[in-house]
Parts: sequence; C-alpha cells; structure tokens
Amino acid sequence: MPVVKSVSRAVSQLLQSSGCGCGISIVPVRCIGVSPRQVASDASFHSVSFSESDHPRVLITGGLGQLGVGLAKLLRKHFGKNNVILSDIRKPADSVFYSGPFIYADILDYKNLREIVVNNRITWLFHYSALLSAVGEANVPLARAVNITGLHNVLDIAAEHNLRLFVPSTIGAFGPTSPRDPTPDLCIQRPRTIYGVSKVHAELMGEYYHYRYGLDFRCLRYPGIISADSQPGGGTTDYAVQIFHDAIKTGKFQCNLKPDTRLPMMYIDDCLKATLEVMEAPTEALSMRTYNISAMSFTPEELAQEVQKHVPELQVTYNVDEVRQAIADSWPMNFDDRNARRDWGWKHDYDLPELVTTMFSFLGSDSRIAQAN
Repeated sequence: MPVVKSVSRAVSQLLQSSGCGCGISIVPVRCIGVSPRQVASDASFHSVSFSESDHPRVLITGGLGQLGVGLAKLLRKHFGKNNVILSDIRKPADSVFYSGPFIYADILDYKNLREIVVNNRITWLFHYSALLSAVGEANVPLARAVNITGLHNVLDIAAEHNLRLFVPSTIGAFGPTSPRDPTPDLCIQRPRTIYGVSKVHAELMGEYYHYRYGLDFRCLRYPGIISADSQPGGGTTDYAVQIFHDAIKTGKFQCNLKPDTRLPMMYIDDCLKATLEVMEAPTEALSMRTYNISAMSFTPEELAQEVQKHVPELQVTYNVDEVRQAIADSWPMNFDDRNARRDWGWKHDYDLPELVTTMFSFLGSDSRIAQAN
C-alpha cells in the first residue's frame, strides 16, 4: 500500500517540523482509516431538537488550533463546562487540560470517534480538524486523508447519530475565476490548493447529506481570522497578525503582500460569535447550508496606517512573496454576506479601528506602546 506508507512518512516529517497555517488547527494523524459504514439508500436521519431547558452535548475535533480553544471557552460559558468536550491527538497545555473536558480523538479512527460520540451522548459536533494550504501542498496524500477521509468519517457518524454538524469553510474555497468584489454565496468555485478543493468538497458533501439523509449540516466560510492569542504561522493572511508583533518588538514591519492587496478579515471574537449563532439558528430560518460571513476588508497599507496611530514610529516596507501574492490575488476581496445577515441576523462587532485597538490592548503592555501613548 504505497499511499499508506507515503502518508506515514509524511506524518513523521510533519510531527518533527513546525507546520504553519492561519486559522484552523493543523492535525497530524497516525494512519489512514476508512469508514466501515455505508449509509443505506433508504436511510432517513433528523437532527435532535432541544427545549429551552436542555443544553447540547458538544464535541470539538482538532480543538487545539486557533479557533478550537476559543470556541470551547465560549460554548462552556453558554452550556456549562462539562457539556463541551475538546479533542485532538496532541497533548494539550495545562491551562487547556484543566479548563474543561479534554479527550484524545483521531478523526481517521472511525471506531474510536464513534465510541466517543456514543459514550458521551454527543449532540453537536464542530469539526475543525484539517491541514491548511501550505502544509497541504507539501503533503497532498496527507491532506487528502485528513481533510477528505476524515470528513467522510465525521459525516457518517453525524448522520448515524442524529448530530448537528458544523464544518468551517474558507475564502480559500474560491479561485481565480470566482467573482472577487464582492464574492456571493453561490458562484463558480475552482480553488487551486488541495485545502481549497477539500473545503468545496466538504460544502457539497454536507449539503448532499442534508438533502439526502436529513443531516443538520451547517457551514460558514471564514475570512482571514485575526487573533492576539496565536502566533503568525506564515499563511497568506498572517501579515495582519505579524504587524502587531513587529510593531511592539522592533518598530519595523516587512509585508510580503503588495500594499493594495485587499482581503476580507475578521477578529476572532466575531468569528466565534457567528459560529455559535448559526448553530443556534432555527432550522427553518436557514435558506442555505453554507454562508459567507464578513466583518471588514482592508489592504496592508490601510492596516499599517491604522497601526501607526498607536505606534507612530512604525516603519513599513514591502517585500512581495510571489507565491503568497498569487494566492491572495485568487481570493475574494470582499465577501457578500447579505444572506447570513438576513436569515439569522449576523452582525459583526469589530471594524478596523476596533480591531487594532483590541489587538494592542492584548499585546501592547510592552514599553513601546507605553511610549507611543
């Protein structure tokens, strides 16, 4: 089985290196697993509904990434600490381990994942396990296994056990032939990375399972997510995080995108809020299963100007990375999220000035910020 051997070698290399990404957890795996379950042609599944006094029992896969830990914190405030289980195949930090239930879960181990769902009476599943674009291009068989085979396992288990399933998508699900300004919910999607292809696959498979089997599948296309809690990992939109660290540490920032490169962005609190809101939305309110969500759209030059209001001495230069620039040029400049705002009342809280102020409030205790103020 040459593919399995190739993936095993790739896993070893990935575990020995520091993978990079910009938003969703990068999850190494032990082996390729194929779901032993086949959905019967006459199957019919329906999502569990909750009364006001009930709380969902939540499982988050790939939970040690940028979004998983923050989502667990938000959900535990709403539903109680013991009703939200964080999972991954990596060892959590003490602060994460002791903050609430944590369990080992390999999305390619169908039997183990199924046992977790059954034993913990899971009713909502947030599937964040994925290899991002940079790592995925370096290990396409591994990305195919994690992002596609893992998704199939989750879809089968969610359908079999009547779960409400959330799978995030991304601006990377669009390609150079998609309309860019604005990009609507429904348009041509021809991404050119395995990560983007796998996300289009997830959108379509989730929608198919919904219409074919009644699975309560919900999906949001995230823009670039900005968070003070995570270090930039070299992704295309990570310049928007790196500039804050460089402004504080050195007062000099070199951007790897052109100054007029416009991309949709969102502060992490808005991202997590939208995720909870779409999961809580009544089924009858949803006119589709995958929605764009947006908060702001800016260029590196516009961001630098806003940052310089806090750190006037910040020096900004540009050294364009042609690979990242080509990716950015194929992505949306603005998301059209009118359907989300109409159907389930989506409304963002953070625009560019609020974003910059909030980032510095978390990162800016450094003396450089004190001097700037």
